[in-house]
Amino acid sequence: MVYMTAGDRDEARSIGRALVESGLAACANILDRMTSIYAWEGTIQEDSEVVVIAKTTAERFPELKARVEAMHSYDCPCILAVDVMQGHGPFLDWIRDSVGGDMRC
Repeated sequence: MVYMTAGDRDEARSIGRALVESGLAACANILDRMTSIYAWEGTIQEDSEVVVIAKTTAERFPELKARVEAMHSYDCPCILAVDVMQGHGPFLDWIRDSVGGDMRC
């Protein structure tokens, strides 16, 4: 699973759609209206962001990450791979079949 943030819903949709259309992700969930509080360049920032959660395999992550970096408006985008330790077998099979690769679980 890959957790990402985007500056707005349009950017999140563009990224999510591109990942699914290219076969880098089986699915992308967009969670709108999140508030992020973070330290950046010496000051505390508070901004509205959109979360994108993409389902993929470990093998496809490097290419997915490169695609998101190329599309993203941020200088330092949040792109975090989160290991899936367990899950519903048929769902994990669907992800693997959709993008190819080993789920490592």
